[in-house]
Amino acid sequence: MSQRNVIRNVIKTEKKEQNYDKGIYSFFGKFWFRRWTGCKICDLTSGCAMRCQFCHNPDTWNMQSGTPYTADELIAKALKYRSYWGSEGGITVSGGEPLLQIDFLLELFEKAKEKGIHTVIDTSGQPFTKQEPFFSKFQKLMEYTDLILLDLKQIDEEQHQILTGCTGKNILELAQYLSEIHKPVWIRHVLVPGGSDKDEYLDRLSTFIKTLKNVERVEVLPYHTLGEYKWKELGMEYPLAGVEPPTKERVENAKRRLGC
Repeated sequence: MSQRNVIRNVIKTEKKEQNYDKGIYSFFGKFWFRRWTGCKICDLTSGCAMRCQFCHNPDTWNMQSGTPYTADELIAKALKYRSYWGSEGGITVSGGEPLLQIDFLLELFEKAKEKGIHTVIDTSGQPFTKQEPFFSKFQKLMEYTDLILLDLKQIDEEQHQILTGCTGKNILELAQYLSEIHKPVWIRHVLVPGGSDKDEYLDRLSTFIKTLKNVERVEVLPYHTLGEYKWKELGMEYPLAGVEPPTKERVENAKRRLGC
């Protein structure tokens, strides 16, 4: 029987430390979306240690926001809409950052696979480490995961820290590990003018992606300002104020260089 978990903050953002053996399993919201793999029900988890300058969901950063659910409750909600999924639909867990709630993901996805539900994790990869106890849990989680949507936000380490407030080294390590175990991955790259939108960075990212043996799709996500109002509502200064979305030409350039 699933237990409803108590909300607690497991991220110490000032030290970039994670407490992996404890967690909250609070879901921020739910929406439907259609991708190439069919209609999905997408659950948004609360909490993220990254502070991406372009983030359009800063309201999901706080681990103490949202509504707690048990895995059984979410499975029951999802199954109500199974007739809409088609043959390739299922559940996608996004965020926030779902890997911060790895214990919950394990329970949720194990129950989902028992019901024959396709499972997807939409992640920045920031919590990934080969240290224990996280790594053993992650290895087990991959047994119940059909697809990873992995954000590679910036290939240059210095620029990655500027753009996200975190290192990108462990994220690239995650990408390499997923390649080693042949876990299907879709890579997404947010194209930010003045940030990631430079030919040098795009070419370096392309070179890295070509070393991976499990990439099914690469997507370029043009930067947009749709979430800027959320920063203002939260009383925070928007870091990219005045930055316009990339032009159609720059988006096509990025797609060409990344082999989309």
